[in-house]
Parts: sequence; C-alpha cells; structure tokens
Amino acid sequence: MNERLEGELNPPFEILEPATCRGPAIFNSPHSGRVYPQAFLRVARLDTATLRRSEDTFVDELFAGVVAHGHPLMRAHFPRCYVDVNREPYELDPRMFDGRLPSFANTRSMRVAGGLGTVARVVGEAQEIYDERLPVAEALRRIEGLYKPYHRALRRLMTRVHRDFGAAVLVDCHSMPSASDGKDERPRADMVLGDRYGTSCTATIADVVEGTLRDCGYLVSRNKPYAGGFITEHYGNPAVGLHAIQIELNRGLYMDERRYERLPGFARIAADLVTLADRLSEIPLEDLRPYRAAAE
Repeated sequence: MNERLEGELNPPFEILEPATCRGPAIFNSPHSGRVYPQAFLRVARLDTATLRRSEDTFVDELFAGVVAHGHPLMRAHFPRCYVDVNREPYELDPRMFDGRLPSFANTRSMRVAGGLGTVARVVGEAQEIYDERLPVAEALRRIEGLYKPYHRALRRLMTRVHRDFGAAVLVDCHSMPSASDGKDERPRADMVLGDRYGTSCTATIADVVEGTLRDCGYLVSRNKPYAGGFITEHYGNPAVGLHAIQIELNRGLYMDERRYERLPGFARIAADLVTLADRLSEIPLEDLRPYRAAAE
C-alpha cells in the first residue's frame, strides 16, 4: 500500500480477541468494511451511498458481542467493492484493466462474468463503478496490500484455534438485500446458511446453527440462494477438523437499507447471535475433530 492508503486504512483489518477463548468458533466479517480511500472515490463514477450497496453494513457490529463470550471476531475495514477477500486472489476481468493480467489470473469465472471479481466492476443492480479502465498495477497493489495480508491473518487464526482445540469452526458473516433483484419477488428468508451442500462443515454444526436460529424465531434457509463463497469453500475441510459455514442476514431485519440506519430490533438480533455463539461452544469437541472413521 502507498502511504496515503496506509493512513486511511490503518489498520486495514483487525481481529478482536476475547480474554479467554471458550471454544473453537471464529467469526469473520469480510464485507462490513466502510472506509473508502479517497483515491478510489476520485476514480469511481458512483457516489458513496451507491457504492455502499455492496457492503454488509453493520454485520461486524451485530456479531461483536461474541467476543465477550469467548470467541475471536475478524473484520475488514476496507470495502468489498475496493477489493473482495471472498474471491480467489486473482479473479479479474481483463476488460477492466489497461495492461496484461498475470497468466494465472482467473478471467472466466461466473463471478468475473457478473462483474464481481476480486476487484469488482459493478455494485448493486449492475451499476458500473468506473468510467475508465484501471492500470493492472492498481489491481495487483490491492491484492498484495490488502487481500493477501487478510488471508494470512485468517489462516494464522484458524491454525492457532485448531492447535488449541483440535478443531476450528469458521463462521463467515454476511448480509443480503431484503428483496431479490431478479424476477422472483417472494420474500427472502431471514437468514440463509451456506455449507457448500454439506461439504464445508459437519452436519452437526449446520444443524445447531439452523436449530438455534429457528428457536430464536427466524425463517432459515440452507444453501439457497447462497451456498457459501470462496472463504467457506477454501477454509472448510471437515476431514482434518476445519469447518466453515456462511450466514447471510436479511438486511431488512436490522437496518433501513436506504438510509443505512439501524432499526429498533438491532439489539435483539445481536443478542440472538451471541446465543448462537454459545450454542456452538457447547458442541462436544469430539464431534468436531478429524473424522474418527478415517482412522478406523
């Protein structure tokens, strides 16, 4: 990062640590960052309010109570539309850049096609962020300066918790618009769980999360329309005791989506998410450690 960017994003992310870890659960909010570098705003054709439509606004605050209950919370301060850590490191659209991308860049993923690569082309309802192409060096700078350090820190955290408990459970925390942009106008669920169709965590974890949220009164869906992104897929490996599950919160539950203001029910939802963290800590570690069947 250059000096100006370092000053604006200082720190670019942080890990809030409990006094004592109560269990193997880790909470991660990669899309709640809302510090928009001035150099980025100068080249963006959209105003800040429009750019913020891609944020998981307030999600880090909703989950912040888990720290006092013995669980680390990692959160980004840089915005998702600046660089998205829930993507492969080099999912890049060559149409966005002046210059040649590295040969190893993934230029043909569905996410790139939709304008939502590691450096996004659009926000909201396919609204273009930039009027002009960006230098390739700018994309690589964001990846080297923000994306890679974020994942190094997350891997270290997962490794430490796995070492201490014999297992680690990553809860990847996100939000979704209250209404779909597509033709389906049916109301969305209150919360959508993504476990990559049962591959990123044990069924016990997904069942506990779903059961706890239903007990709290929420309408819960699993894997539809969100099955989990790069982080869930990349960090979840139940066979070695590493688990990952994504939670998408319906923004209409807790915020005014036009004004970016908290709704009166904000505190209740935050309390329910602490209850969820407590329930996760009650899962026997034997159920989370590497598959016993592998040794049989």
